[in-house]
Amino acid sequence: MLFKQAVLDRIAAGEIRQAFRRWQKPTVRPGGTLRTAIGVLAIDRLEPVETGDLTEADASSAGFTSIAALRAEIDRFDGGVLYRIAFHRAGDDPRLALRDQDRIDPATLAGLAAKLDALDRGSRGGAWTAQALALIASRDGMTAAEIARQLRIEKAALKIRIRKLGELGLTESLVSGYRLSPRGRAFLAGRDTA
Repeated sequence: MLFKQAVLDRIAAGEIRQAFRRWQKPTVRPGGTLRTAIGVLAIDRLEPVETGDLTEADASSAGFTSIAALRAEIDRFDGGVLYRIAFHRAGDDPRLALRDQDRIDPATLAGLAAKLDALDRGSRGGAWTAQALALIASRDGMTAAEIARQLRIEKAALKIRIRKLGELGLTESLVSGYRLSPRGRAFLAGRDTA
């Protein structure tokens, strides 16, 4: 479930507390979470709803100025079941705190190395994590296209791989390209001295 930044800003301000989406199969579930640019959203409720049952209060809590505006947005999408998704901001993205860790103890270093080894073993193209981290370390803002060209893999596949490094708190996405996080720099320094 994606939100535009303007909507995310209103969610963060507490102005928007629910959304409506048409899905063949829901992409969120009650009790689950969704990471966004403003932090983690907790999914409180997910229920099918008929367009005719929507109210002005539904429109307002979803950030629309009127029920007509909400229905117009919903009508842009064909097929699937219409769902009401109620949520609230549950806190900051835990990856932010993880990325800021600039000291890594030996056990954490070993754990990260094992996870990177597993990523390398699971890759059809062979080991890639050390090369990707070295390229990103060489220059802040190294783009996916540049890294993909160096590693000789498709850009889309590379982005999926870099996302896995981000999940470990090793990299950060910039407006254009990537950079190592403090944790990523600490990992490389610790690995090089181990």
